[in-house]
Amino acid sequence: MRQVVNLNEGWMFSKVNSAWEMVDFPHTWNGYDGQDGGDDYFRGTCMYSKPVRRGLLPKADRYYIEFQGTNYDASLYINRVEVASHKGGYSTWRADITDALRQDEISTMLIKVDNKITDEMYPCEMDFPNYGGVYRDVNIICVNESHFDLEYMGSQGIKVTPAIKGKDADVEFEVFTKNIKPEQKIICVVKSAEGLVVSARELSADEKKAILTIENVHLWNGVKDPYLYTAEAYIAENGEILDNVSVKFGCRSYRLDANDGFILNGEKYPLYAVARHQDRWVKGNALSPEDMDEDMALIREIGANAVRLAHYQHHQYFYDLCDKYGLVVWAEIPYINKHVPSAKESTRNQLKELIVQNYNHPSIIVWGLSNELSLEDNYADMTENHKYLNELAHSLDQTRITAIGSIASTAENDPFIRITDAVGYNLYYGWYGGNIEDNGPWLDNFHKLNPDMPIGVSEYGCESLNWHSGNPVAWDFTEEYHAHFHEELIKQLYTRDYLWIRICWNMFDYAADGRNEGGMPGQNRKGLVTIDRKYKKDAFYAYKAWLSDEPFVHIGGKRYIDRHEEIAKVTVYSNQPEVELFANGVSLGKQTSDVHFFYFDVPNNVKITQLKAMAGECEDTSEIHKVSQPNPAYIFKK
Repeated sequence: MRQVVNLNEGWMFSKVNSAWEMVDFPHTWNGYDGQDGGDDYFRGTCMYSKPVRRGLLPKADRYYIEFQGTNYDASLYINRVEVASHKGGYSTWRADITDALRQDEISTMLIKVDNKITDEMYPCEMDFPNYGGVYRDVNIICVNESHFDLEYMGSQGIKVTPAIKGKDADVEFEVFTKNIKPEQKIICVVKSAEGLVVSARELSADEKKAILTIENVHLWNGVKDPYLYTAEAYIAENGEILDNVSVKFGCRSYRLDANDGFILNGEKYPLYAVARHQDRWVKGNALSPEDMDEDMALIREIGANAVRLAHYQHHQYFYDLCDKYGLVVWAEIPYINKHVPSAKESTRNQLKELIVQNYNHPSIIVWGLSNELSLEDNYADMTENHKYLNELAHSLDQTRITAIGSIASTAENDPFIRITDAVGYNLYYGWYGGNIEDNGPWLDNFHKLNPDMPIGVSEYGCESLNWHSGNPVAWDFTEEYHAHFHEELIKQLYTRDYLWIRICWNMFDYAADGRNEGGMPGQNRKGLVTIDRKYKKDAFYAYKAWLSDEPFVHIGGKRYIDRHEEIAKVTVYSNQPEVELFANGVSLGKQTSDVHFFYFDVPNNVKITQLKAMAGECEDTSEIHKVSQPNPAYIFKK
């Protein structure tokens, strides 16, 4: 059976003409300079080197090296001979290194990685750093001569396609093998979440597909019941298992309806989503499983049931978490901002890898082909490429839908938006022009003009830092305007049933080294949580009030303490039916709200006012201080 040896530790690293230093993977060389502003982070070639002794590896016929993420043009050398290369920064790739490893001596591995942006590979232009490095796990996979194919687009060597048939499910296994012999068998097994075998079948060496039936199938039903089966496949000879693969999968059906939105397992299932960029403060995109666990915990805390993993393929571990916890996923490639004709092949290769590597995840329901492409240049070539990508996606996967995230200026009747099965629009009225109240009517007009087309909102949001105001307005970057914006968008988007998805941009602040907005360069601060995951902005609780079943109450404006106005506006968020607010022990009354936002006028006529909010068994406290003039530390000076 196969064995996997992790190779993350003990690499020597060097930038060009720089001294070597010891690092472990995951690693990026842009953790600092990619986040400090100025758009001057290092983009170029760096090298990693490590000695490997074949004799210390498990005994096997073939050895494959596996890179789960190298950004974004990588070449592998063993003993100074180039063995393999890969273009694209977000997907898994592997190479057979058996013949390159010396039998009895140490072999030297050298990985060159270049993150210099080019016109041949996407992303070509982006609002986030092109973090260079080997930023996900590196493994050596040791296998028998007969094994499940490790070089088929970085896939798992098994493709599992469930189809619901009444109370049962037919599960198609398709296996990809290498060097299999006529006397060998392939064994396919389905196990329940409890580990019990529910279906099995034996195939001959020349068979590649099989149908296994699950009787009385237990459906994967989103966050309510994300039930997972396990598919296992073995290559066996004379009772001995030579190689094995195992994947989790779920059985579900879904469709989009132009009037009723997203339908999961025959029932309306409105999608309330957030978008996620993967990077973190200082770490960049070199994440640990614990980092991703924390991200998932925060997304689950607000009660979201879907996530857009933007704008590239994310770590397999995070897709696994989405499967486990029932989050519906929009997965996509980094075909963003502008169409570059010379990079079309890059979009196609990355889409193939995205689909083939992630096919078995039940959480994924949509393949995103592009985001916010301008229609002004190369329209015909861009349209042709999208038609190609759409056909490619459906040829690789007949079970899922395709979509784009369209820029708001794209006309509602433009043929471009009808290439894919569904469309999402990135709407920022109330931030990038227009008024907050324009978003809902714009969608109503689109729906009226395109009554047969599923429409969703693929992005909406605005930015906030630690600035504050009692009279917030757009582009003051206050937490109060940020909260107000999201309160209003929630009320507009969550009450329109025809929307198939609503995606808040973004769950977390993320690095944008070319930005200098809000007085602090280097980040896009549209997140509900700061980039270090330490502070939940008030808007975080607005979503939690609508989406979470966990009883809570939260007083907004905890960082807005010094207030000069005679009457302080205080917002309380809760998913409980009634909230009472006390100021220095005196009740300011009880309120009910059908939108989960409770607005109180608090007299601000004493030095310190202690606030306490009560909602059922829940309570929260805060305080405000009376000052004569606005605190200048709260005001963003442009």
